[in-house]
Amino acid sequence: MKILIKNANVLSMANDKEILENVNISIKDGKIMTIGDIPEDFTPESIIDGREKIVMPGLINSHTHVAMSVFRNYADDLPFWPWLTEKIWPLEEKLIAEDVYWGSMLSIIEMIQSGITCFADMYFFMDETARAVKESGMRASLVRGLTGEGEEGIDKIKETIEFYKRWNNEADGRITVEAGPHAPYTCSADYLEKIIKMASDHDMRIHIHLSESKKEVEDSYKKHNKSPIKHVNDIGLFELPTMAAHCVHVSDEDINILAQKGVSVLNNPSSNLKLGNGFAPVEKMTEQGINVALGTDGSSSNNNLNMFEEMNLAGLINKGVNLDSTSIPASTALKMGTINGAKALGLDSMIGTIEEGKKADIILVDMKKAHLYPKHNSISALIYSAQAADVDTVIVNGEILMENRELKTIDVEEVMFNAEKFAKDLVIRKK
Repeated sequence: MKILIKNANVLSMANDKEILENVNISIKDGKIMTIGDIPEDFTPESIIDGREKIVMPGLINSHTHVAMSVFRNYADDLPFWPWLTEKIWPLEEKLIAEDVYWGSMLSIIEMIQSGITCFADMYFFMDETARAVKESGMRASLVRGLTGEGEEGIDKIKETIEFYKRWNNEADGRITVEAGPHAPYTCSADYLEKIIKMASDHDMRIHIHLSESKKEVEDSYKKHNKSPIKHVNDIGLFELPTMAAHCVHVSDEDINILAQKGVSVLNNPSSNLKLGNGFAPVEKMTEQGINVALGTDGSSSNNNLNMFEEMNLAGLINKGVNLDSTSIPASTALKMGTINGAKALGLDSMIGTIEEGKKADIILVDMKKAHLYPKHNSISALIYSAQAADVDTVIVNGEILMENRELKTIDVEEVMFNAEKFAKDLVIRKK
């Protein structure tokens, strides 16, 4: 599809704070062809008016469990471990494929409407999430969550390999498949070694939860006499490109390990706060050169998939925690939601910035809103003032998924109806 975006203010994220004013963007064959002058022979099939809008890279949700939208508002205001072991895990045992498909579609609607063009997901029945990604036009990095040991664990590794063969680089290259050991407290050392070998054999990245709660870290010291981060590092996990979700309770030694091994940290402010797990020392990490991206986590612990909210919290809470109003400025928070996410997923050569030759994963934010006036600083406005509902248009891989707030690839009413039906049925199944 050939698309022309006219008269736009472009925040490319390629040159830090630079905003190109009143320029045109041509898109062809899924890529950004030109920024500025448009070739005379370019005949667009769709023309988008960029006036009064900021054109910027699509937001990247670097850690989530999208099918968990069927659990939204089901188990709230509980301590982390009772929430996980008494509410979530028992319900997950009753999941069926249809739950995951409709939950994934529901989350994808929410993400498109809030300007997310790519997400990294870990869950079960991942063929259903992959199907939802393919049908919707989204981009995603998908992993089948791996837990356990013995024969059951081996079967899950085999499932991952088969899932990789079916879906990696499918949907016009919009789907990548990686390896997803859930956490060191749900995977034995022997099992982690088997996952590492599988990932190495298939050139997969690692997506894992690490040091999310105090109890997890305390239990690791009791069992292994070391932190979860040092434990998995000693096993050899970080020899592969790794995305580590949470990393809330980390020592200076842990941070040094993450920095030395080039691990990307996936910060989930809303989820960590809501579950009472605390807040990661993000500034310490960035000072050590660690690539910190942002995620929403699942809808059962957030309870939304709003990356504008996550960027806002990243910009605000670090200031409060560090008693320093200069901590994590708006431009840094914006990087966490865009290019840093692309780096974490290993997709920064394709997405994360608006540059000629890159994939056309682009959003247009409507700046003609009372809460965004006066227009002193657009980057500050995006982090401290903008709302998810300000996203007007979403383009992924050169295809328009939403224009003027209207979704083009999904029947919203059908998805909401079925998500509600299967979510209620899931709770009945649990009884």
